[in-house]
Amino acid sequence: PKPARSTPAAMLHLRRLVPPARRLLSTHAASVTGVAQDITELIGNTPAIWLNKVVPPGAKIIAKLELHNPSSSVKDRLAAAILQDAEERGEVVPGETVLVEPTSGNTGVALATLAAAKGYRCILTMPESMSLERRVMLLALGAEVVLTPKEKAVQGALDCANKILEGLEGKGKMLNQFANAANVKMHRETTGPEIWGHTGGDVGVFVSGVGTGGTVTGCAEFFKLDKKAPVRVVAVEPEESPVLSGGTHSPHKIQGIGAGLVPPVYDASLIDHVEQVNSDDAIDMARRLAKEEGLCVGISSGAAVVAAIRESQLEQNEGKVIVALIPSYGERYLSTPLFESLVEEAKNLPTMRD
Repeated sequence: PKPARSTPAAMLHLRRLVPPARRLLSTHAASVTGVAQDITELIGNTPAIWLNKVVPPGAKIIAKLELHNPSSSVKDRLAAAILQDAEERGEVVPGETVLVEPTSGNTGVALATLAAAKGYRCILTMPESMSLERRVMLLALGAEVVLTPKEKAVQGALDCANKILEGLEGKGKMLNQFANAANVKMHRETTGPEIWGHTGGDVGVFVSGVGTGGTVTGCAEFFKLDKKAPVRVVAVEPEESPVLSGGTHSPHKIQGIGAGLVPPVYDASLIDHVEQVNSDDAIDMARRLAKEEGLCVGISSGAAVVAAIRESQLEQNEGKVIVALIPSYGERYLSTPLFESLVEEAKNLPTMRD
């Protein structure tokens, strides 16, 4: 069977992200329906699609398209969850608190999006190796960006964020995406149930890259603890930086995963296998997804699909439905090795004149 769109049930938690008093319902026409009150109500309930051309014959692989979130990545869920959690605890106040967060890019874009909508000043620290598109997006959304040495990976961005916090003398707040339990909770309550709805509960393998670890852990909790289902959960990391497998970090090209640390929210006990994917293989697959499936996605999406295809070739997974989480949209990677050759080609396209 083809996957069905998930029902609105999983959106109930997301709708609570904006307290009723802040929805300004009185300013909107009561007769208008199906229109979000603000951007947070557009997060989640993303579609899914069968992969048809890049997969081997007989493989049943579904792509969960998180690029359909408002800021084009799965990190919208995370940012909404950790910011709302801090607001409910009274730890942050729009117009007063300065949000300071280390990021590899997509969480920063998501947080900057919400900060703009809610009225927060936002300072983001990011390794200098992240794409130019990420920097431009953050600046366009009104965030302040501080770059850190690429060789220090995300840990360097975290150290820099802590120094900035010290200088704000109590006026700043780090939401700490890597250690925030609200990150995992969001995926357990929304992403996991949505995937369950797409497949009618017939999901055999779930594949996700690991950045903060919130997506793979939260979905694993839903499948294994809530549904008691024998879903095989596969975490994906760069072959060049196999930190989750006990190796050491080294530079790689798969932006968004392989942060150079084992995130505190990542629960290895719920993960059945960690698949290592080479950067070049991830890039090649991301290019194929664009040209053969019409899915313009990021490099980590390519890595997830590579891992999903490998899972489909295992005898134990024969006939099983495999869901690969596609975390982000490809337009954010134009200046990276994924599309840099096309940028040069585009610059040199001839102009046809009469």
